[in-house]
Amino acid sequence: MNKYFCGVIASCAIAFTQQALACTGITLQSQNGDRVTARSIEWGSSVLSTNLVVVPRGHATQTQTAQGPSLSYKNTWGYVGLSIEDKNFVVEGLNEKGLSAGLFFFPGYGLYPDYDKKQQDKTISDMEFVAWVLGNFDSVANARKGISDIRLSERYKGAGTVHYRIADKSGAQIVVEIVKGEMKIFDNPLGVLTNSPGFDWQMTNLNNYINLKAGTVAPVDWNGTALRSPGIGSGLLGLPGDITPPSRFVRAAFMVSTAPNLKSADETVLYSFKILNAFEIPIGLEEENKANPIGLLSATQWSSATDMTNGVIYYKTMNNARIRSVDLKTINFGQVTYQNLPIDKVKSEPIEKVVIR
Repeated sequence: MNKYFCGVIASCAIAFTQQALACTGITLQSQNGDRVTARSIEWGSSVLSTNLVVVPRGHATQTQTAQGPSLSYKNTWGYVGLSIEDKNFVVEGLNEKGLSAGLFFFPGYGLYPDYDKKQQDKTISDMEFVAWVLGNFDSVANARKGISDIRLSERYKGAGTVHYRIADKSGAQIVVEIVKGEMKIFDNPLGVLTNSPGFDWQMTNLNNYINLKAGTVAPVDWNGTALRSPGIGSGLLGLPGDITPPSRFVRAAFMVSTAPNLKSADETVLYSFKILNAFEIPIGLEEENKANPIGLLSATQWSSATDMTNGVIYYKTMNNARIRSVDLKTINFGQVTYQNLPIDKVKSEPIEKVVIR
């Protein structure tokens, strides 16, 4: 565990997470019905230690909250995930049944119930929830039932709260939030998620942008004066361009709603990365003093895309924009051993030299 990461989170809590954490999630579908979720993860204050974890069926886990121990379990299903700072802190992943789950920071609006030792076997820490979901459920429908009795508790005291996206290859998708100690589960028809405020507010806020449309506004006549757009894209006037969660939610929803349905899952995966490129946050935007933490090339430290239909998870990082993939169909989750691998074997960007003769 990175001591700086834990110490900063615990001491700066909500104020820190509002400034340094930003995640954007989208969902696309190909013409043949293949479904892809994709997301970015931003952390602007230090380099996150991110690993690729391969977790077999039957893997035993003892979870832990800030106040005490929580539930223990053995995986029913194997999965591949991306973890940050601790191998159990899976923030995005896909299991062998095509269920996808992801964690998104949710500072200032969530509130977990008080820890109750008597309900230890129904309690799990916020940072270990995604791993538990991936290891135990094969569909959104079953996950919705299975999580209803679960109590979320903070892994680190004062570290703010998170919310979750759970999706499967049928197209079902839900958002899970803990507000005032109560679990709220929302259907997510657009497949978009960012951070705070709450998901229901974000969806309502979209009504303020119904004037937006793809393309260019037609010429108009004002009392005999012909007016026309100076260039393409005037239908997007009013689309917010800042990096706050509400603005990113609106942009993501608009881009998803106007995205073409491409022929294959492969094309859809590549297109999802193109959309996410529009949400990358360069160093310097989040802090007033132009701070540049050592080794941090981008506040967007990595992005991933998950082909739930065909069982493949893809990712690229700030160190290497080349897209890499893990095909879960090639893994025997009944025999594979638990693995915790660095997300970047080499932290450098391959550059192809073009030789002119």
